[in-house]
Amino acid sequence: MAKQKEDKTKQKGVDSKLLKRLLKYLRPYAVMVVVAIVLNIIASALGPLRPFLIGKAVDEYIIVGDLDGLIDLVMLLVGLLFVQGAVQYGVALLMQWIGQKTVHDMRNRMFALLQRLSLRYFDTHPIGRLVTRVTNDTKVLEELFSDGLVTIIANLFVLVWLVVFMFVSSWQLALATIAVLPLLFWATSVFRRHVRVAFLNVRKYVSQMNSFLNEHISGMSVVQLYAQERNEYNKFFTINKHHTDEQIKTVHYFALYFPVVELLSTVAVGLVLWFGGFYLLEGVLTIGKLVEFYGYTQLFFRPLRMLSDRYNALQNSMAASERVFDLLDERTFVKDNDGAQEMKEFADSIEFNDVTFSYDGEQEILHNVTFDIKKGETVAVVGATGAGKSSLMNLLTRFYEFQGGDILIDGKSIRDIQQDSLRARMAIVLQDVFLFSRTIRENITLGSKEISEERLNNAIEQIGLKPLLDTLDNGIDTLVGERGAGLSVGQKQLVSFTRALAIDPDILILDEATSSVDTLTELQIEKAVQVLLKGRTSIVIAHRLSTIQNADKIIVMHRGKLMEMGTHDELMEHQGLYRKLFELQYAA
Repeated sequence: MAKQKEDKTKQKGVDSKLLKRLLKYLRPYAVMVVVAIVLNIIASALGPLRPFLIGKAVDEYIIVGDLDGLIDLVMLLVGLLFVQGAVQYGVALLMQWIGQKTVHDMRNRMFALLQRLSLRYFDTHPIGRLVTRVTNDTKVLEELFSDGLVTIIANLFVLVWLVVFMFVSSWQLALATIAVLPLLFWATSVFRRHVRVAFLNVRKYVSQMNSFLNEHISGMSVVQLYAQERNEYNKFFTINKHHTDEQIKTVHYFALYFPVVELLSTVAVGLVLWFGGFYLLEGVLTIGKLVEFYGYTQLFFRPLRMLSDRYNALQNSMAASERVFDLLDERTFVKDNDGAQEMKEFADSIEFNDVTFSYDGEQEILHNVTFDIKKGETVAVVGATGAGKSSLMNLLTRFYEFQGGDILIDGKSIRDIQQDSLRARMAIVLQDVFLFSRTIRENITLGSKEISEERLNNAIEQIGLKPLLDTLDNGIDTLVGERGAGLSVGQKQLVSFTRALAIDPDILILDEATSSVDTLTELQIEKAVQVLLKGRTSIVIAHRLSTIQNADKIIVMHRGKLMEMGTHDELMEHQGLYRKLFELQYAA
């Protein structure tokens, strides 16, 4: 199998191309986004009105003792606060809705893509990493859609309105306020540069942690069997420590940055009070104007802090979006030819013509394999581990793409047949049965509406699953755990056989299907298999040669090559590889 790929993300700032791709997901909600931006512009204009009205209250009502006018202005301020709060509530609600909808669309698209990818992709990408893509990384993007972009736009408008109000009020004090901006920009630049690297490392270690947990929880029996708990704990401890260290780094950077911003804002306020006091004594400035400008200064640094915070969230989103689009751009598909048609029936034969195949594009697993299977035949494929037996089935089911030769069904290239319709004609029973965390009924039917209750019950009776169901409180509607937890290996095999029989396939594939069950269960399954095989084209892969002696044809594979082919008796008379395997197995 191919080597698993490393999870790498470039350490860079805001990528305009990635940002444009992200914004495309907002297109279905463009009207809502425009409404949110308009509301933000209104809300940002209402903010600077408060200091303006307070300054007006001081100069025109408090100093002159106009109580009635002051009450009217206070009521206006209260009304302004209510309006601003209502607008901000609407914006927050609207943007959260937009964020949830866009990420909902993105996750659906990612999951749909994962279902279409070739199994080769999953050979090289850990499951935990893919789970991180669909959950954690999209969660970061949800924050960008629901809060980040519009907050950046809103705070920019707040700054624009503040600067306008400040220069209209007093250009001298406005210049004193913005005098500290070069230092603020320098501090922000240093902060962004360091926190960006920490954010990227946090995402990397989250992905590694998810992959490690997924693999080790699935393989917990092996860990415990070989007493590797301490060793695996140390490995997890190392990953977790790296993740914690990077998180602490981000906290450290924020803990340094925000006091610096507070210090600079305080310096700006000091400059305003210094120069404002001077102008006040000179008679150039009124007390109300000084109070008004103090309010502007207090408001001025708040959006700057938020812009810096949102910008870093935007950078974090860029890292997440790069990983998300890396998945969405994946094109490891097993592709049908243009004009591929639906397979409506299986009428004649399956042919492997000079087929060559490699999982990784380097080491060939199958070398020029040629054979045919007639409709209604039971064909067995035998050989040592790694001979290429399962690879033949992986190609027939179109899980992987072969590099040379062709596979024909009823004389038509398998690439000219739509994959869904091809697989709909097949059923596969594997040695390692996979059951979902659903009821036994759902695991048999897999949600297919074509399987009637009568058909389901017939399959249960023929396979012999009913005795098991009678022992369960909820019978066929009993919920099984993840991967069939709660059922024995043999019981899971019975469910798998029932699933195959309920589908009523034209082509049946049994891949080591009885090698992991006890003798009693195997006898039970073999009786059902005889019914299942009758009138059906079947391919049986088995290590135990005693189970396939009655096959119409036996194909002997060795190191990816077809070495022998014939009936059991013919191959025994030939005294080749099959006879050696048979004698070795019985000698054992």
